Amino acid sequence: MLAVLSGERPVHWMLNHTVGNGYQQLVELAPYTPLKARGPRPYVRTCRAHPLRPGVVEASACISAGDRVRAMAFRLERGSDLRWRCAAVELGGERQPA
Repeated sequence: MLAVLSGERPVHWMLNHTVGNGYQQLVELAPYTPLKARGPRPYVRTCRAHPLRPGVVEASACISAGDRVRAMAFRLERGSDLRWRCAAVELGGERQPA
C-alpha cells in the first residue's frame, strides 16, 4: 500500500492483495499520492496489529514521508487460500515529526 500511495507503483499492483472495498479505497486515494515525499522514500515508523477475531486484523501504522508524518489504518482479512488481503484503508491527517 505504501508503494501505491507514494506513487511508486500503479494502483492495479494491489488488485490481488485487496478484497471488498479495499481496492476501491486505494483507487480513490492513489491519484493524490498522499504519501509521496520529497527526498527520502516514505517508510513505516511503527505498525501495530489488533486481532478482532480469527482471520481479521485491524492495524495502524505511522508513516514518515519527507518532513510529514501520517497515520494509516487498515483492515486485513485472511482468505480461504490463507493469504492476507487489505479490506479497508484510511489515512489520517498531517502533523510535524517529533
